Amino acid sequence: MKQLLQFLFIVTVMISACKKPAQPLEENGYKYFGEKIDKVEAISFNDLMSKIETQDSVYTQVEAQVEAVCQTKGCWMNLVDANNVEGASIFVKFKDYGFFMPKDIAGQKVIVEGVAYKEITTVDELKHYAEDEGLSQEEIDAITEPEEELKFMANGVILL
Repeated sequence: MKQLLQFLFIVTVMISACKKPAQPLEENGYKYFGEKIDKVEAISFNDLMSKIETQDSVYTQVEAQVEAVCQTKGCWMNLVDANNVEGASIFVKFKDYGFFMPKDIAGQKVIVEGVAYKEITTVDELKHYAEDEGLSQEEIDAITEPEEELKFMANGVILL
């Protein structure tokens, strides 16, 4: 009996690990990832930056431009202001690791819905993301300090 339970546990873990994220919904020329955003009320990138200065977290929709995407799985993306405001960016992860983005969308615009917040990112985590992005070993080795970053946990994304 114990062996049967161990076997079933292993099979369950393997099936869970192999689970593919849901495929995007295509509608009206847009692709929807994660939870479908039915009513678009996106604020600008600059408006989000202003709000996050005075609040610990903000639930919102924001329109921005994709700067980079995880080149391993598409499991994160970095967003910047579509109007090229220097230095400001948002690191986006996806709720419950439930969906990924295409790896070739840098430069495209998106609307993301979820929670924006600030968080300290450790050196190890920053190096991991740099590897995912495909940066050189020299660039990865240059990461020596943690960073406070603006992050976003997205429930859903519209690829415009």
